[in-house]
Amino acid sequence: MKKWMQLALGILTSIGGFLDMGALATSAQAGANYRYQLLWAIAFSTLLVVFLVEMSGRFAAVTRKALPDAIREHLGFTVWLVPFLVLTIAQLLVLGTEIGGICLALHLVTGLPTPVWALPVAVLLWLFLWRSTFSTIEHSTSLLGLITLAFVVAAISHHPPVREIAAGLVPSLPAQEPLKYWGIAVSIVGAVLSPYLFYFYSSGTVEDGWDRSYVGVNRGISAIGMSFGSAVAVACLIVAALVLAPRGIAMDDYHQAAMMLTDAFPFWGFLLFALGLGIACLAAALEVALSLAYATAQTFGWTWGESLDPRKDARFSLVYTAAILLSSLIILVGVNPLKLTILAMAVEAAVLPFVALPFLLLMNDRKLLKEHANGWISNTIAVVVLLLSLVLTVVSIPLAFLGGGG
Repeated sequence: MKKWMQLALGILTSIGGFLDMGALATSAQAGANYRYQLLWAIAFSTLLVVFLVEMSGRFAAVTRKALPDAIREHLGFTVWLVPFLVLTIAQLLVLGTEIGGICLALHLVTGLPTPVWALPVAVLLWLFLWRSTFSTIEHSTSLLGLITLAFVVAAISHHPPVREIAAGLVPSLPAQEPLKYWGIAVSIVGAVLSPYLFYFYSSGTVEDGWDRSYVGVNRGISAIGMSFGSAVAVACLIVAALVLAPRGIAMDDYHQAAMMLTDAFPFWGFLLFALGLGIACLAAALEVALSLAYATAQTFGWTWGESLDPRKDARFSLVYTAAILLSSLIILVGVNPLKLTILAMAVEAAVLPFVALPFLLLMNDRKLLKEHANGWISNTIAVVVLLLSLVLTVVSIPLAFLGGGG
């Protein structure tokens, strides 16, 4: 039972890495523009991410090392340096979108301009990380994140058409605007298969002290945690298809998305949407900032750990401090949160090969993992992700500009 209490790590990873600004935006756009046709993209991405999270947790539990640390040690610093730099840039963009999401939620509640909240939100995030332990962040954000189940309740209350939903799980070509369709599909994949998610989860298992005895539990936690995020993302798409699409709203502005819960919750819907958005983005911002600090410290061999006193891992703390400040400046200068989100998700998709290839090599190292190395099923999934990532590298950013930018 004690081990299953670690489910909070899975839910935190899911809320922060799966259910974030990108997932909410892309799911809402998919439902508003194509109703249920893009459900397959969420389902497919969920299957892949469950396996990838399980692998990253299994690796960390068996080796007691997080992924960036192991990549540097076993593949070499020079091999890892370029992927690290590319991923750092991508993560700074993603952190900017999550800070923008929190600012947008505050804007919806207060009416004050979104950029006004950029620095206060940055200070809030920094204080949260500076003063909290990993366990505190893990459990508090997981508990608060349950408010996002409002999307699931709303979807059920609208009595969605089961046959159309089932049909949406099978890929089909759109009748109109194919570039936009594929642009949103790529953004969904980029939003779900976020590279920082795997680095955060593997670092979190080390923080929580997992060992080989957690390998079995890790499978369940990965599946349940990622399914939580997937269920909310699917519900978000369904609600958009039932509320926004019939009104001809294409969801090219987050203010339109705020209408999604008002039919199911006439009095509380607007506030529930703002709270759900704000909390999901808060969890994601904490996760991305920590992931940046984890990856940087592990890349250069520094002392790291969110549960340590900041004075004992000053460089680790400095990284998340600088990352939060830099990313908040993107919102402060008035960048459109939706356009930034779509661009960031496209960049996330484009950098997947930098994660997938080293990941695949490590998971097949039998000297490290012995009997816990990948089997044929996990390797098949990893190869699919690698091939998919190569395609996405070529098409993701052009599609974001040509059709997926909303």
